[in-house]
Amino acid sequence: MVFDILMIVGGLILLVLAGDALVKGAVNLSLRLGVPALIVGLTVVAFGTSAPELLVSIQAVHDHAPALALGNVVGSNIANILLVLGVPALITAVPVSRELMHDFLVMMAATLLFVVLANLGPMGWPHGLVLLAGLAAMLWNSYTRARDHRASESVELEGVEEGISGLRIALYLLGGLIGLPLGANLLVEGAVHVATALGVSEAVIGLTLVAVGTSLPELATTCTAALRRQAGVAMGNVIGSNIFNLLGIIGVTSLVGPLPVPQPMLHFDLWVMVATSLLLGVFVLTGRSIAKVVGAGMIALYVLYLLWLF
Repeated sequence: MVFDILMIVGGLILLVLAGDALVKGAVNLSLRLGVPALIVGLTVVAFGTSAPELLVSIQAVHDHAPALALGNVVGSNIANILLVLGVPALITAVPVSRELMHDFLVMMAATLLFVVLANLGPMGWPHGLVLLAGLAAMLWNSYTRARDHRASESVELEGVEEGISGLRIALYLLGGLIGLPLGANLLVEGAVHVATALGVSEAVIGLTLVAVGTSLPELATTCTAALRRQAGVAMGNVIGSNIFNLLGIIGVTSLVGPLPVPQPMLHFDLWVMVATSLLLGVFVLTGRSIAKVVGAGMIALYVLYLLWLF
């Protein structure tokens, strides 16, 4: 048991460090190549911080623990809103712009599509193709919007380093690509062993420990942004990450192997995910910042959710 816990801790540390390195490398490379900042913010950064979820989910399917893969994604989307936005709000109010309405609606469409397909499960390659088609449509939409609105290129991004060398960019990318699969493997194996030893279901472990662990790159990024008084950067990354989690990660994982959806997840956790997404919509619709009191409330809701699961 002690060794398994050390594997989990080691995996989480590797995921955080490697995820941060991958994001920095991807952002700086994309900007050096002249890719518009809007696309970088909503796609490259979101994909970079979602890479741990992707690797963990694929590894979980290979380890014959599909419920862990689904729980990881659903739990991460819940944590991204309640925890990843709630914690930075305790540092400083997180600004929310109404300009995010389009991207929020895309996130809600992805969420509802996922819920519908989950109820038509077990999720296999046909479901995966539908989700990946949705992802392709989202990416094309982001590209056309950026092409038509070049003014959006002024979006600030975490991880940008002035005068960074090509060698450092390559090292960031290499470190991220090597560290992420190693961390994912350690985390999944340790989590499965602990779940088995404690008699806790794989779905619950995925919804809690693994979900929080793979959301740490987003949390680290948003907290850093808050400390630098740039907490508004977090919004686009969280929304983009949630879209990638549902369309990209489950889409790819469904092609690797079938994903039976546990009944408790169908009847409860999916709707918690929908409710938290709608909660974010309240702030996007009104343009109100997420204040410290609200952030504390979001964290309290997440704690209550965890207590309910256990």
